Amino acid sequence: MSDYTRKLQDWIETAELRRLPESERDFLVTRARDYRFTYQELRQLSEIATDFAMWEEAPLSMCWPAEKVSGSPKQRRQQVLKALNARHETLSHQANHYASSAPDRAQAVERIRRVTVEKEKLGLGWCPVASPRTRCCNLLTLDAVENCGFDCSYCSIQSFYHGDEVRFDARFGEKLAKLELDPDKTYHIGTGQSSDSLMWGNQQGVLDALVAFARRYPKVVLELKTKSKNISYLLKHDIPANIIVTWSLNTQTLIDNEEHLAASLEDRLRAARRVADKGILVGFHFHPMIHYDRWREDYALIFQRLTEDFEPNEVVLVSLGTLTYIKPVLKQLRRRPGFRTQILKMPMVESDGKLSYPDDIKQAMFRHAWQGLSPWHGKVFFYLCMENPRHWKPVFGYDYTSNEDFEQAMKSAYLDKVGAKKSSE
Repeated sequence: MSDYTRKLQDWIETAELRRLPESERDFLVTRARDYRFTYQELRQLSEIATDFAMWEEAPLSMCWPAEKVSGSPKQRRQQVLKALNARHETLSHQANHYASSAPDRAQAVERIRRVTVEKEKLGLGWCPVASPRTRCCNLLTLDAVENCGFDCSYCSIQSFYHGDEVRFDARFGEKLAKLELDPDKTYHIGTGQSSDSLMWGNQQGVLDALVAFARRYPKVVLELKTKSKNISYLLKHDIPANIIVTWSLNTQTLIDNEEHLAASLEDRLRAARRVADKGILVGFHFHPMIHYDRWREDYALIFQRLTEDFEPNEVVLVSLGTLTYIKPVLKQLRRRPGFRTQILKMPMVESDGKLSYPDDIKQAMFRHAWQGLSPWHGKVFFYLCMENPRHWKPVFGYDYTSNEDFEQAMKSAYLDKVGAKKSSE
């Protein structure tokens, strides 16, 4: 077997190529033999072909460029790659469009297996996506459950954890009960970074353990973050004032197309309203905001709905953020068989060590949210999540000099709301 044949065979076995339709695989293999692409060029072709398939655009076999008659083999390869990269770039800069008829969400397949495991330590640590290059609130995260079951297209959780397996810590409640914190110190702890905080309900006694922990440490602001409508536990139990429940929101268009098994926008808003009616503080995360052709109109409707349905004294926070990727996550997304999504169809640029939208798109979306929620200015804590400090002033008109200043401002705002809630009871 020649070196090139071996190289070609290795390429054929890659996940990116195997997920393409057989006709496209055969086409690319034939072109690879004709052009003698290098291995790096073959990987580049695989990514382009995979992206076109995910975006439901015309495949490479239909847009392969006509070549010049003359030129060396290297020049021929460069000509082809230049043309295909140009098409990829053009498509990624076009505003995404989703069909008006939503896909049948009932057809989404739940791939998750639930298991209970023995973990040596309690999963308490710093936010896994914290970076010194972004303005960070120094959130502590508590891994009550590892992995999620909502199958959102853009989610990176499954890149960090165990594929299709959701893991419950067999002794989570026992270990949390033994955790010793400084009772005079303020903590902000979130449980929605490694999984959804509510979708599993009280399985394995998780919510029982969290409520007992919050009651033991009244200066801990414990945040349950969700895309679920599963609020039955919260409605049936006495919830300490220092537990806040926050919903990640997106437009129904994006929920239909990119948040496949998560609750609908209407269900999330109704759930939040019922929780607020119970006297529990709520909050809202617009993270990720996603750019598409109707983003302005669709997000504006959510902002209007929120300010009509919720009083500022019921709402602790609003966070804003957008799609941000590391290369291993992109690789993982491209390896999913039969995956159809437009989330990678974006003008992706280097952004503080990761890949994201250009600054002008980010700031346009963030300013739109800030302006749309203007009735809450000065009454609800707003912040940018995982974004460079340079974005704060153009969006909010103010910024923080350090992560520590940001952290203290956030904790003070949250405790003020918790204190006011306790006083009103």
